[in-house]
Amino acid sequence: MSREHLAADDRSRGPRPDSSRDRHKVLEAVAGRARAGSRPGARDDGMRLALVIEGGGMRGTLSAGMALALHEAGVVDAFDAVYGSSAGAITGAWLLSGTPEQLNGWAEPEYANAMIRLSNFWRGRPVVDVRTLVEHLYAEVARMDFDAVLSHPVEYHPLATDAHTGLSTDLRPYLGGPADLRLALRASAALPFLAGPAVELGGRHFYDAGLAESVPYRTALAQGATHVLVLRSRPAPQDVLPVPAAEAVVRPSYGSRLVAATALRRYPKALHDSYFARAHRQREDEALLSEYDRGGPPGRDGAAVMSIRPALDAPRVGRLTRDGKLLKAALEAGRAAVGRTLRLPSA
Repeated sequence: MSREHLAADDRSRGPRPDSSRDRHKVLEAVAGRARAGSRPGARDDGMRLALVIEGGGMRGTLSAGMALALHEAGVVDAFDAVYGSSAGAITGAWLLSGTPEQLNGWAEPEYANAMIRLSNFWRGRPVVDVRTLVEHLYAEVARMDFDAVLSHPVEYHPLATDAHTGLSTDLRPYLGGPADLRLALRASAALPFLAGPAVELGGRHFYDAGLAESVPYRTALAQGATHVLVLRSRPAPQDVLPVPAAEAVVRPSYGSRLVAATALRRYPKALHDSYFARAHRQREDEALLSEYDRGGPPGRDGAAVMSIRPALDAPRVGRLTRDGKLLKAALEAGRAAVGRTLRLPSA
């Protein structure tokens, strides 16, 4: 797959069952830049095109497959910035690392088994060992070129949740070098209870981005993005509430209240409130992103946002999935979703 395939398809597009989706402004922006061979830092088209990557633990294998397909299509340079939450931040880093083919590692059982140790629960240790993943596997085994990520002309924006304010925070201003980048990757995925304590970076403490913004399209828009392509790790829901209905209060689950009373007990109420509001934000995000996919929401910000999602029959991967066969199928399902959307030939 290549950007030439994308450009050629854009020129020859004919009537299709999903032609309205094909004409989405985000796809037009990606295809136009691919045709022109546009490079980050040397553009004058007035657009700011952002790639947003959802996480979700090992469910992020699906969005990792999508990111891998964008690399294989040769269109990564069409973007000005990459935003990632939790596992999506890790995928974004690999995408800009100089060796994005390492995204295949999401489907390797060794990767999952090194990071997820269910027996750690009984030892009082994090079930998801993000520290070992980043500081050992990424630094010494499947080595990530952290300098390449930091120097890439496409801006890298990992997100996390400020443990004291409960606010979604772009960690890019804290990235002074490779050590800071490793801390940012750990902070973005530091899920309370499952993945250990908050991570300190720049004198602040941060938890998993998903506590405040699991799909970081809002941050991308707030920072001036005019076009946003969102890589989702969840299939589209069967029923999407309209925005006013989605804004209804969702009562926190018993599990959420338990985590707040234990793992988060030392932190201010603002963090607890943000954590409790996750289900509400997810419903609102589904409603808003569905409107954006249809070319709206009209009258809000004028930006174009489009989501690529796994097919409804894509493998169901959980946050703690370690089955190699299932993860491989999920990675391929993510690649296939991008191929269908961009109309790329099968590999």
